[in-house]
Amino acid sequence: MTTTRFAPSPTGYLHIGNLRTALMNYLIARKAGGTFILRIDDTDPERSQEKYVDAIKQDMEWLGLHWDRVERQSERLGAYSAAADKLRDIGRFYEAFETPTELDLKRKKQLNMSKPPVYDRAALALSDADKAALRAERGDGVWRFKLDQQRIEWKDGVLGDISIDAASVSDPVLIRGDGQVLYTIASVVDDTEMGVTDVVRGSDHVTNTATQIQIIEALGGTAPRFAHHSLLTGPQGEALSKRLGTLALRDLRAQGVQPMALLSMMARLGSSDPVELRMEMSELVDGFDITRFGSAPTKFDVLDVAPLTARYLQALPLADVSERITALGVPADLAEAFWTVTRDNIATLDDLGAWWTLFSQGADPVVDEEDADFVAQAMTLLPEGPFDGDTWGAWTAAVKEATGRKGRGLFMPLRKALTGQSHGPDMSAVMPLLQVIKAGA
Repeated sequence: MTTTRFAPSPTGYLHIGNLRTALMNYLIARKAGGTFILRIDDTDPERSQEKYVDAIKQDMEWLGLHWDRVERQSERLGAYSAAADKLRDIGRFYEAFETPTELDLKRKKQLNMSKPPVYDRAALALSDADKAALRAERGDGVWRFKLDQQRIEWKDGVLGDISIDAASVSDPVLIRGDGQVLYTIASVVDDTEMGVTDVVRGSDHVTNTATQIQIIEALGGTAPRFAHHSLLTGPQGEALSKRLGTLALRDLRAQGVQPMALLSMMARLGSSDPVELRMEMSELVDGFDITRFGSAPTKFDVLDVAPLTARYLQALPLADVSERITALGVPADLAEAFWTVTRDNIATLDDLGAWWTLFSQGADPVVDEEDADFVAQAMTLLPEGPFDGDTWGAWTAAVKEATGRKGRGLFMPLRKALTGQSHGPDMSAVMPLLQVIKAGA
């Protein structure tokens, strides 16, 4: 069975970059009828916070990315400890004691000698007495995985054939000196024991993947299928990482962005398929193909989500927004007419409030000085009512006949006089709604 996972760290709020990874893993699982795991990477007790765990779940639920089960890495420390013991037993795990300053000096020396700046494995030459002395002086060391210095190869779902020389990579630290288990080993153990078959993540993890493949094999597991999507940039190609704080999903939700508008964009952005608005998650699932995504950095502009949100709202039936409309105080018998009039003239559902205020309380008329006499004359020709869908056309025809005005010079001053706005819904639909509300007031 296909099993995927999304493994965020609860050290902050989810942002648009996280969404890309979560969505791709979700769509792969759902398309295959498999399992999607939400795995909370909370092995860092100092930075992990429960409020962020709750926020992650809220964002996922808002988006409709429903998980099949939740796992927490903080509850699986015993499994990681057992894996570490196994690596020690087979001679693939060793303790190292260099300070950050010493490591930095080693890297600089290697670079000056035109060598790859990788860890030199000096710790492997330490005797038990040496280790005891260093431990007494500096405390416990870090634990590094000893890589087999050969090429690591796999066929990537996005990048194609990948080959990395392990000799060009430092033996990764899997456990810190304070005992904290790091992502690299925790992810390997979880993916293996949870039966994860497919992993999609950012292209900045390619080197991590190479080392993890060796760790998986050392522990007797089978590596999942990996796919590394391109990283997002800003609209001008600038690094998006500096702006991720302004692209938190919770902030986009507060701005009125609709989930399906955002998901429709992210399910296609960076692929060879055009971004197309979808109304249902099932449509995104059916149309998703990870192999159609490219490796080049992908430009993301949050402004592009706004028109998709507007188009999504325009397609919604009254039933989907009735609660929101009722909460504004719109009478049930006016809800259909109100939604019909306003749906094409809102960017988010928050805009409905202003329209209801206009219809229910009226608007201060806007009359330009040069149109004052014209508007006054036009108002004398306004029928008593009741208004209907033909009233606007009949009235403007009568005003045109009486004043000789036509086109924009005829319609714009009358719209502004009635609604206080220069743009808005079709006045043929607005007129009867205004009249009905006025009559019921």
